Amino acid sequence: MKKLVVLLPVALAFTGCFNQERNCANFRTGKFRSEITINGQKKVTEFTRDDKTEIETFEGKTDTSSVRWVNDCEFILEKLHPKNATEKKAVQMKILTTKGNTCVMEFSLVGDTQKQKATVTKLD
Repeated sequence: MKKLVVLLPVALAFTGCFNQERNCANFRTGKFRSEITINGQKKVTEFTRDDKTEIETFEGKTDTSSVRWVNDCEFILEKLHPKNATEKKAVQMKILTTKGNTCVMEFSLVGDTQKQKATVTKLD
């Protein structure tokens, strides 16, 4: 029992050091740039998001999606004008960590277990 009393404060002190910043409110709206590596190539997407809409430009193509916030750090994107069955599937986005004007996001098609990560920088 004495060991538990001594180890508990030490364990709590170490776990406090590893808490990652997660200030999701700063990434709810604004203009952003996302970077992701696909098949060894860096891909860049720029987008503007408000509480209900996201307008994204990727490889010269612009798409508009609705935004539905699930909680402070998670939201669902659904394309407003999908062109095929794949584009009809919603994308689940989750902010994992934040630091200054940058965050790391995890995303996947809703219901899919394979997740990807992207680094997002707030431009404004």
